[in-house]
Amino acid sequence: QVQLVESGGGLVQAGGSLRLSCLASGRTVNTTSIGWFRQAAGKEREFVAGISWDGRQTDYAASVMGRFPITTDNAKNIIYLQMKHLKPEDTAVYYCNLYYTSYTVDQYEQWGQGTQVPVSS
Repeated sequence: QVQLVESGGGLVQAGGSLRLSCLASGRTVNTTSIGWFRQAAGKEREFVAGISWDGRQTDYAASVMGRFPITTDNAKNIIYLQMKHLKPEDTAVYYCNLYYTSYTVDQYEQWGQGTQVPVSS
């Protein structure tokens, strides 16, 4: 079983950058794809980006394509979401979770605490 802990959130101005980290631990961490998701106030949780365990395959939501590269540091078991050119509409609580390409977001049953990213205009 894989345990995931998010960190790195904080207040940022529009146009700024922020890097989120997802620390993974557990027996199968090196064979598990990980994704970032977010949930804005009053909205449903949505997929942001995902990466295969070996870092070779990445997927992105259209809204963040080209702005939020996802990378993995397998030596440290950390999955990063580098957020650039942030917009007020990126304001949300960001979560990392196991990532299954066949899943819809509502099929994920367990979520961590997440990390808040407020973007001021």
